[in-house]
Amino acid sequence: MFSEKCAKKYHVKKGDTVEVISGEWKKESGKIVAVLKKKDRVVLEMQGIPQEKLSARLGKRTLKKSQANPKGGLVERAVSVHVSNVRAKKD
Repeated sequence: MFSEKCAKKYHVKKGDTVEVISGEWKKESGKIVAVLKKKDRVVLEMQGIPQEKLSARLGKRTLKKSQANPKGGLVERAVSVHVSNVRAKKD
């Protein structure tokens, strides 16, 4: 019946402007940078948030040494929000 590929459909897509309706970032808005279908999450680019509050938004990830990243170590990156916690913003 189902294939191995992820065939999910969401009410939002990459590039949409959305509003967060629940969680830590409630009532904030942002643009969708990526949709992570396997985890049911979206990565948001937040706008209009003070830098000290935005720094808490960034998570850290440990990377191995590679040619692209010869030192390896910790890298800051955006944290995703579950797709059910966002609503498409009407323009």
